[in-house]
Amino acid sequence: MESFVAIYLLPVFYTIFLFLKFLRQWRNQRCYMIHYECYLPPEDRLLNSEMCAKTILRNKNLGLEEYKFLLQTIVNSGIGEQTYGPRNIVLDSREERPTLLDSLAEMDEFFFDTLDKLFMKTGISPLEIDVLVVNVSLLSTQPSLTARIVNHYKMRPDIKTFNLSGMGCSASLVAIDLIQHLFKIHKKVFALVVSTESMAPNWYCGKERSMMLSNCLFRSGGCSMLFTNNRDLKSRAILELKHMVRTHMGSSDEAYDCCIQMEDNLGYRGFRLTKGLTKAASQAFAENLGVLLPKMLPLWELLRYVAHSRLFNEGTKRKIPNLKTGVDHLCIHPGGRAVIDGLGKSLGLTERDLEPARMTLHRFGNTSAGGLWYVLGYMEAKKRLKKGEKILMISLGAGFKCNNCVWEVLRDLDDGNVWKDCIESYPPETLVNEFMEKYGWINDEDANFARFEFANEFAN
Repeated sequence: MESFVAIYLLPVFYTIFLFLKFLRQWRNQRCYMIHYECYLPPEDRLLNSEMCAKTILRNKNLGLEEYKFLLQTIVNSGIGEQTYGPRNIVLDSREERPTLLDSLAEMDEFFFDTLDKLFMKTGISPLEIDVLVVNVSLLSTQPSLTARIVNHYKMRPDIKTFNLSGMGCSASLVAIDLIQHLFKIHKKVFALVVSTESMAPNWYCGKERSMMLSNCLFRSGGCSMLFTNNRDLKSRAILELKHMVRTHMGSSDEAYDCCIQMEDNLGYRGFRLTKGLTKAASQAFAENLGVLLPKMLPLWELLRYVAHSRLFNEGTKRKIPNLKTGVDHLCIHPGGRAVIDGLGKSLGLTERDLEPARMTLHRFGNTSAGGLWYVLGYMEAKKRLKKGEKILMISLGAGFKCNNCVWEVLRDLDDGNVWKDCIESYPPETLVNEFMEKYGWINDEDANFARFEFANEFAN
């Protein structure tokens, strides 16, 4: 009889064991953001439109049409007059002859400025860090950049480090996805994500138009972030990760090639952006939303969308569900004015929804993988983020990749961060570039480029 009871009770105990194991794993599968620190470069690294024009005019490979194209792009980019560039370009005029020391100095300035502030504000010691992930797409050194940080702060020998390169503008969410997976198997740990881009050695000095665009859009910046899965520290956290979906379209040749580092016919290395980028971004974004929306939207909105879709005739373009039923804020990668406009139109967003991305592009430019966190900082500085609200982060990057995630705000946020000295002036009355007032005639297709007299002005 006892053996008979044991046989029947064994599956019951095993089921209970599996349930408790699942419950334990679920409790550890939390990803809290304790703090983030965006980088504010020093004022001597300001790269305004006039400085951009001077830099462009140092490129003797360009003809008059190339000058016109570049200046048109600068004027119409949505970027303002207070963005930042690397020292070797802004101060030393050595964009054509960068050194390894230039690259490392640029990294060190960002690393140690943001990490020093992060450790000071959180009270967490470098010796308490269990995981370190650094993502810099266009620079890979030996020893690695993670080793450079470990050495500087004399971190523990058992720290787990990961150095990510080539991930593009969506790299910071790739890094966060990595640590959330590590959180599933490591209990009560601290993880650092350090996200930036190497600009010093990557200014394009050739004349291919598809490769010159990066000079007009990309600027210096980045962000360091501290995460934990320790539930006891939830009261100190500002955000909790709720959903993460990554989509990779690299199997498509067109998507793979639309955003790629290469050399031109003259041997100049740069970053080529093709017309296929819009299509690749659209496809990746649609694929990603197909997985993410059922996770983040309420059931009633999904049912409403399905019912509404069936009313459309075949071939009619369908709209996506109302995202604002599942999230309160949208944090859009400030990749450029066209990117922001395109997402706003396709998602049916208001100007208030797009304002943080537009203002970030205007104030800091496209800082690659760090851009999302300047957008988040804007929303926080404007005191828009309240406890319990949800934030949808949308990022696009080379590969071609679309990585999106949803955060829940754990307490009212009002830190001025890198925006504190200028937030009162945003949004400005106009986003028209000041350069336009003086050189707006460059948009005239019939303009005689013999009028390019300002070349001499900037050359002096």
